[in-house]
Amino acid sequence: MRVGTFVLAAQFPGQGPGEALYRAIRSAEVAEESGLDSVWLAEHHFVPYGVCPSAVTLAALLLGRTRRIRVGTAVSVLPTQHPVALGEQAALLHLTSGGRFILGVGRGGPWIDLEVFGGGLEAYEKGFPESLGLLLDWLREPRVAGRGERYGFPEVAVVPRADELFDGEGGENPGGPEVVVACTSPKSVRLAAGNGLPMLLGMHCGDEEKAEMVGLWRTAALAAGRSPESVRQAGHVSAGVAQIADRAEDATETLVKAMPGWLRQGLDAHVTVDGRHRVMRDPVGYTEMLCGIHPVGPPRLAADRLAATAERTGITRFALLVEGSGDLVATEENVARLGTEVLPLLK
Repeated sequence: MRVGTFVLAAQFPGQGPGEALYRAIRSAEVAEESGLDSVWLAEHHFVPYGVCPSAVTLAALLLGRTRRIRVGTAVSVLPTQHPVALGEQAALLHLTSGGRFILGVGRGGPWIDLEVFGGGLEAYEKGFPESLGLLLDWLREPRVAGRGERYGFPEVAVVPRADELFDGEGGENPGGPEVVVACTSPKSVRLAAGNGLPMLLGMHCGDEEKAEMVGLWRTAALAAGRSPESVRQAGHVSAGVAQIADRAEDATETLVKAMPGWLRQGLDAHVTVDGRHRVMRDPVGYTEMLCGIHPVGPPRLAADRLAATAERTGITRFALLVEGSGDLVATEENVARLGTEVLPLLK
């Protein structure tokens, strides 16, 4: 069982972006101190839902401040950036961190970001498979050319090569950074499976839905010629929420008091690229739902819920939102308890 944190750098009502980012950094440092496996960083543009606009940039900072923990993006949004530029950054972080960087990628949403960064709605609706393919080529091949509908360029050398990790003792360890794909639909599940890439599944999904997506991925991966052994060792990641307290009622109360205000402010700020109407979740109902299906409560209850999810879905990697209180001290305590009180129960 590998348990990590999911960090949005959420800006709660009454807070500034600096406070949100400082809390995000501190939560990552405490995660390493507390023995957790990883930190996963979200990126958003123009909304207080999350004030980190570049997950790879924040990942670079955290990799420099830590020594053991893995740091991943959850996710870097491909339709708003060039896959070669992202591949270069991923290779750089992989090589300079000793292989601790994980590149999570996704399609994002139909937000105004697409217009600002020039990708347009076409990049969101049709361009993700091409972008992902070009990114994977860049991380695996010595030379790459762009031959798709969106990206066309002559063959160039890949420098630095992501698959030439120096081990610090004069040798090379082959293999580039791990790539994970955020999946929200059967189409994205099949795309990830066809490329042999593990999935990142959202916190809004319950165990039954996640189990169905894992089953679809397994079937599609085998059909694409992936070996049974690689399918068994896929390493999917389940996103969720964690709030640890001595009593379940106290943990739930903390989140129900704080999260709806942040969700309402953050989700309402999203603007679609084409003016289409988007129905947002009810913040209170959504928070209560999250509390009911994720590790929210005493350490024993939290460990039991994580173990149950692993048994029902086969997923043993977790990225858990820990900043739901919106408070720096409470977040640090929450991360520490997750690592020192819940994690030992899972081992």
